Amino acid sequence: MYYKNAPEEFIERVINKSEDCYIMITEAMGLNRFDFWLWDARAKIYIYDNFKDYNLSTGQPSWSSGVAVPKEKKISTFVESRGFFDSLLPHEMAHIIFREMIGFDNYAVPLWLEEGVSSYHENLRVATTDILVREADEDNKLIPLNNLSRVDLRGMANTSEIQLVYAQSASVAGFLIDGFGSDKFVEFCQYLRDKKDYNGAIKYVYNFSNTEELELAWREYLKK
Repeated sequence: MYYKNAPEEFIERVINKSEDCYIMITEAMGLNRFDFWLWDARAKIYIYDNFKDYNLSTGQPSWSSGVAVPKEKKISTFVESRGFFDSLLPHEMAHIIFREMIGFDNYAVPLWLEEGVSSYHENLRVATTDILVREADEDNKLIPLNNLSRVDLRGMANTSEIQLVYAQSASVAGFLIDGFGSDKFVEFCQYLRDKKDYNGAIKYVYNFSNTEELELAWREYLKK
């Protein structure tokens, strides 16, 4: 933990919540059998005094309240950032844990899967994901998964569009994790890690010929 003037109560809460998040995330994805964070391998959390210091140091957009650098196992945020404990912390920790499993330099992972796995573990997003996605489905505003992989989040300014990107990604990730079970998801991660082939992993583990077929199955899952 790295900080300057953050209140000690806040820091203590971050430490305790981080441990809880780690257990929750690894159990949900079936990764609790792997020992990622032992001693010096633990993640580093940088707590800036305010948004200005955070923004100057990380260069993140104005809507950002935290960011993870998975390869460095580094999470950055600032005191009193909105939704830190329920949303931001589990999201960024899931980024790191997922990348630890599939490889930090693995470029075979589409954006929707990367962000979906992380968003799936947010306590705050869980309550709104189904509502946003189902409303978008009814209004024919769902984003095709192949298009989701090409979205530039840093360049987006429309809050509702950003929310839909994260919500839809979380919903599809939840479909893979909840719909097929954590053992299948572990197998999926291992295939991604070893083969670095997303299409091959989807086909081998979940028996979907391509992303379009996965999307059709997910849309049917939404209706249940």
